Amino acid sequence: RESDRRAWTPVTYTVTRQNATIQGLIQGKAYFFRIAAENIIGMGPFTETTKEILIRDPITVPDRPEDLEVKAVTKNSVTLTWNPPKYNGGSDITMYVLESRLIGKDRFHKVTKEKMLDRKFTVEGLKEGDTYEYRVSACNIVGQGKPSFCTKPITCKDEIAPPTLDLDFRDKLIVRVGEAFSLTGRYSGKPAPKVTWLKDDTVVKEDDRIKIKTTPTTLCLGVLKSVREDTGKYCVTVENSTGSRKGFCQVNVVDRPSPPVGPVIFDEVFKDHMVVSWKPPLDDGGSEITNYIIEKKDTHKDLWMPVTSATVKTTCKIPKLLEGREYQIRIYAENLYGISDPLISDEMKAKDRFRVPDAPEQPIIKDVTKDSAVVVWNKPYDGGKPITNYIVEKKETMATRWVKATKDPIFPGTKFKVPDLLEGCQYEFRVSAENEIGVGDPSPPSKPIFARDPIAKPSPPVNPEAVDKTKNSVDLSWQPPRHDGNGKIIGYLIEYQKVGDEEWKQANLTPDSCPETNYKVTGLTEGSTYKFRVKAVNAAGESDPAHVPDPVEVKDRLEPPELILDANMAREQHIKAGDTLRLSAVIKGVPFPKVTWKKEDHEVSPKADIEVTGIGSKLEIRNTVHEDGGMYSLTVENPAGSKTVSVKVVVLDKPGPPRNLKISDVRSDSCYITWMEPEDDGGSVITNYVVERKDVASAQWVAISSSSKKRSHMAKYLMEGTQYLFRVAAENQYGRGPYVETLKPIKAIDPLHPPGPPKNLHHVDVDKTEVSLVWDRPDRDGGAEITGYLVEYQEDGADEWTKFQTVPMLDCVVTGL
Repeated sequence: RESDRRAWTPVTYTVTRQNATIQGLIQGKAYFFRIAAENIIGMGPFTETTKEILIRDPITVPDRPEDLEVKAVTKNSVTLTWNPPKYNGGSDITMYVLESRLIGKDRFHKVTKEKMLDRKFTVEGLKEGDTYEYRVSACNIVGQGKPSFCTKPITCKDEIAPPTLDLDFRDKLIVRVGEAFSLTGRYSGKPAPKVTWLKDDTVVKEDDRIKIKTTPTTLCLGVLKSVREDTGKYCVTVENSTGSRKGFCQVNVVDRPSPPVGPVIFDEVFKDHMVVSWKPPLDDGGSEITNYIIEKKDTHKDLWMPVTSATVKTTCKIPKLLEGREYQIRIYAENLYGISDPLISDEMKAKDRFRVPDAPEQPIIKDVTKDSAVVVWNKPYDGGKPITNYIVEKKETMATRWVKATKDPIFPGTKFKVPDLLEGCQYEFRVSAENEIGVGDPSPPSKPIFARDPIAKPSPPVNPEAVDKTKNSVDLSWQPPRHDGNGKIIGYLIEYQKVGDEEWKQANLTPDSCPETNYKVTGLTEGSTYKFRVKAVNAAGESDPAHVPDPVEVKDRLEPPELILDANMAREQHIKAGDTLRLSAVIKGVPFPKVTWKKEDHEVSPKADIEVTGIGSKLEIRNTVHEDGGMYSLTVENPAGSKTVSVKVVVLDKPGPPRNLKISDVRSDSCYITWMEPEDDGGSVITNYVVERKDVASAQWVAISSSSKKRSHMAKYLMEGTQYLFRVAAENQYGRGPYVETLKPIKAIDPLHPPGPPKNLHHVDVDKTEVSLVWDRPDRDGGAEITGYLVEYQEDGADEWTKFQTVPMLDCVVTGL
C-alpha cells in the first residue's frame, strides 16, 4: 500500500520463492509491503515492513565532469572552467574537487580546501615557470566520482595579445532630440584591455541619462532622451600593455532650429511695402536652415497673414501694406526637422519716408527730321532724393508698347535727341525720372509727330487749263507741283474771278475737297467770262497760284452723243438663270445725254436697277429668270443728236415640262408612254428625259429611265393588277425641269374581249313545258375567266330572242315553255 493510504493492494501473481519483484510502482512514492505464507490448509498471518520504502533509482557516485578548460593563464595563476557531469548518480551534486599535479610528480593534490559548487576557479599563488595539469571530480551524498580528463600541461606565464575592436556603429549617427541611442561593440586582448569613452576629448561620465556597460568581451555606451548637447565626436579606446585601438562616431542630435536672432531691422519703409532683415538662429538644430517663414499682422487685427514661406535669405520685402497702418512682422526658421519658435518685430507704421520722383509735364518735341527728334522736358519734384537719371521712351502712335530710346543714363540735362526713327512713321514720346528709391510715373505722351525732314510750302501747280465747260460750269485740269516741299500734298484750292472784278472767289473752301488734279467749278453765270487759278497745299501752307492762261467764256458746248460699249454689250449675252445680268456702256456728249433702257421696245422689268453717272450707265438684274431674256436697247439723246445700241440676252435655264403625256398599249406587265417636247427648252438643247412611276399605294416615285433621248418609253416589269401613275421631266445642261404627271392611274391588266360562242349545244330531255340543255366551253374566253352563260329561247317563227337566265354551269333547264 502507499504510505499515505490504508488500503492494501494484492500483488497479481503467486510467489513460491522467498523473493519477489514488484512492478507498476510510481517513482517518488513511498510504500509499505506485507507477506503471508499459504499452504493447502490456508493463508497464514502477514508480516509487514516496519518502515516505508521510497521508490527511486539506485544512487551511485556522479560521472566525471566534462569540458574542463583553461580560460586564463598568468605567471602566478590559472583560471579553469568546466561543465557538470552528464549523470549525477541519482543525487544532487554537493561539491566539486579540483586537483593539480606538478609535472614531474606522481600524485595529484587537492587545490580547493573549502566546499565548492561553482564551476569556475582561479588557482593562485603559483610559481612562474612551473608546469601543471589539472582535473576535477564531482561529489554527491554517495561520494566522490571519477575525475575528469586532465588538462594539457599549463606553464605559468603571462599571455600577451594586442587589443582588437569590432564596432557595431558607423562613423556618423543622426538622432532626433528625445530619442535614445547606443554605441556598442566587441573587444579582446591579453592582458585584459582597459575601456575608456571620450566625447570631444573629454571623458564621458555616467549619470541618469548616460550609461556605460563593459564586459570582458563587449562594450556599450547608451544615452537616454538625447539632447542637442549630446552632439559631438565620440571615441572609445581599448588599451593594454601591448597597445591600443580606437573607434570614432560623430553623433549629431538634430532638432528644429532655435528662433532667428533679433531684433527685426526695418531696412526700408514705404506706404505700401517694407524691407526687413534679421540674423540666422544661433542653433540651426543640427540641420541646414531650408527656409524662413515670414508673416505680417495689422496691429488692429488678430490675424497673421502669410508673406512667404520659401526664402533662404535673411531679408524680405513685405508687400501689400495699407498706408498709415501699423504692422508687426513674425519670422520662423525651418529645417528638415521642424519649425522654430517665432521672432516677432516691434510695431512699424507703413508710410513713405522718401518716394520716387513725380511725373514730368508733357514733353515738347523739336527739331524733327526723318530719323531723329529732340525731346525737351522740365525737371519734376525729386521725391526727397536727388534725381539720378531720366528715362525717355518712344512708341509708334498705333502701337501699345513703349520702348526705351537709349540704354545710357540721361542726366543732368532735360533734353535728349532720340535717334533711329523710321522715316514716315508717327511717334509719341514720354519721360520718367528716377532716384535711388525707384522710377517715377511717366509723363503724359507728347503730341504725335511724323519722322520726316522739315516741310516747306510746295511750288505752284503746273499747266492749269480749262478742259470743258457748260452754261454754268468749267472743268479745270493741271499737273502736280514740281516740288512738294518734303510734305504730302493735302489738296488744291481753286479760285475764280469774273473779268472786270477785283475779288477772287474760292471755288472750294478746303484743300482736302480737291485731292486730285482736276475740278469742276460750278455756279457760274452763263455768258460771263472768268479767270481761274490753282494753289497746291501741304502741311506748311499754300503755294503761289498758277493761272489758267486765258479767260474762259461760260456757255454750253455741243457734242453729239457717243456710246462706247463695255464687253457685256459687245455681243450676244448668255447667262445662267439665277445669275446677275449686267449691261453697261460709257456715254459721252455735251450736254450729257438723256439715257433710256428698253426691252423689246417696252419698259424694262421693274426689278432692273438702272444707274446713270456722269460718264456712263449700267443696267443690272439680279436673280435672273428665263423670262428676263430678250433684246435690250440703250438710247442716249441730247440736243446734238441721239444714238441707240442693242444686245440680245439669253437666260439659260432648265427646260419646261413635257407636253401631251399619254399611256397606251396597257398589258398586265407593261405599257407604252409617249409625250411631246417642252414648249421652252430653257435656251439649251434637251439632253434627255427622266421617266418615273409610282404605285398609287406608295408615296415614293421610282425611276424607270433617266437617259432616254426619245419621246417615248415602254414601261416594263409592272405587277399585274397594280395601279400606277407615271411622270416625265426634261433635262438640259442646266438642270431638270418640272414633271408632267398622268391625270389618273392605269391598271396593269391585259385587254378584255367577249368570249367565243359555246360549242355543241343540244338538248338531253324534253317535256311539255321545259327542255334540258347541255353544251361545251367555247374555244376562247376573251382574256378573262368566263363568269356565266346567258340562255335565250325563241319561239319558232318569231323574230326576237327572249332572255331566260344566266347560269354558271354548262347545263340548264328552260322552263315556262
